[in-house]
Amino acid sequence: MRYPEDQFNAGHIPADLLGQLPAGTDPKQIVIVRTAPRNYTGPILLALTTTGGIALIILMIAVTIHVFAAATVAVLSASGGLGLTLKRSSHHSK
Repeated sequence: MRYPEDQFNAGHIPADLLGQLPAGTDPKQIVIVRTAPRNYTGPILLALTTTGGIALIILMIAVTIHVFAAATVAVLSASGGLGLTLKRSSHHSK
C-alpha cells in the first residue's frame, strides 16, 4: 500500500494507531471515522453568483444613467435650453 489512506480504505489499522488504543481493546471492533473530503462546488457557485449579481447591478445602473441622460438632453434641446453642435475639423494639407 502506497498511501496511509489505502490502509483505512482496506479496513486495516496502522501500527501507530494501534499503539494509541487502551489495553484490552479488540482492534477488530474499532471503527475509524474520517472527515469527508472538502467539496468546493458550493463556494465556487457562490462566488460566481455574487460576481454575476454585481455585474448585473452595475449594468443596470449604467443603463439607467444612459436613459436618464438621453431623456434630459432630449427635453432640454426640445425646449431650447440646450444646443449641441458637432463640427468636423477640416484638415488642410499643404
